[in-house]
Amino acid sequence: KVVGCLQQRLVDIIDLSLQLKQAHWCVVGNNFRAVHLQLDEIIVDTRAASDEIAERIAALGVAPDGRVNTVSQRTNLPEPSGSFASAQQTVTTVADRLQATIDGLRDSIGKLGDLDPISEDMLIAISGPLEKHLWMVQSQEIQ
Repeated sequence: KVVGCLQQRLVDIIDLSLQLKQAHWCVVGNNFRAVHLQLDEIIVDTRAASDEIAERIAALGVAPDGRVNTVSQRTNLPEPSGSFASAQQTVTTVADRLQATIDGLRDSIGKLGDLDPISEDMLIAISGPLEKHLWMVQSQEIQ
């Protein structure tokens, strides 16, 4: 159960990182530079998180699976657009993807409490920076 929770979080965070990079390359228009740079800041945290989760899975004696086919088949995130998008559209998309990833982390945190407090603590530590990024991204959305 523990590895199953962690493996799903690994898949979603790898996909989030890839989608953020796609958005980084395809953002255009007003506020391009700010959003472009902000995405790279978030990517640093998502890549560190995926590495931490993968290494925890390995420490539990199972080979983590971050292969592209596994990620594409098992992700909970919607497929990204391959087109250019305005900074505002990008902000909305990124906020949605971050929220979905955080929801998955919170779900796994709830399941891991009694099973493996170390993995639970790790996911809590990963959630904090992602929630901060979500707040900063959402603060840019037009109301």
